[in-house]
Amino acid sequence: MAPQTSIKLTYEDFAAIPDDGRRHEILDGEHYVNPAPNIRHQTLLVRLILALGNHLDQHPVGLLYPAPCDVVFSENDVVEPDLVFVSNEHTHIVTSLNIRGVPDLLVEILSSNRRHDKRVKFDRYERAGVPEYWIVDPDDDVVEVYRQSAGRFVRADIGDTLSSPLLPGFVLSVRELFE
Repeated sequence: MAPQTSIKLTYEDFAAIPDDGRRHEILDGEHYVNPAPNIRHQTLLVRLILALGNHLDQHPVGLLYPAPCDVVFSENDVVEPDLVFVSNEHTHIVTSLNIRGVPDLLVEILSSNRRHDKRVKFDRYERAGVPEYWIVDPDDDVVEVYRQSAGRFVRADIGDTLSSPLLPGFVLSVRELFE
């Protein structure tokens, strides 16, 4: 019996997927498909874009990209987080087509496939060495912030305000985000 081989998809395969209105990602060579986000998701995304974008206008410490924006960790790992922040120190990873490397901050707003963001993407972002990962939960009005420590994500205690050492001076009330 011939040994089974597992073909892993690449960024080239990803780029060939037709635009069908759904969100496609490749994690460890496996293809994942998610439906378009719901309205609550999109409302929170706009609020975060405005808050972070306004802050970055006043404190230009990096670049902010909303989905869809391909983040290519490797040829077999392509993700589309809801928000991507790349510090000025790492703008060399930004190309005219995508982001090739590890951004400083990734934000996912939970929607139809909660397990995917909380398990699969969490693990992949942790292994890639993403310094900070925010999971915004619109069902429970909670933001979980994870920061790298010794190669693992550790949940940060943010209290009632969302802030980050990556974004000096940025403060957003969690309550106001979900109002």
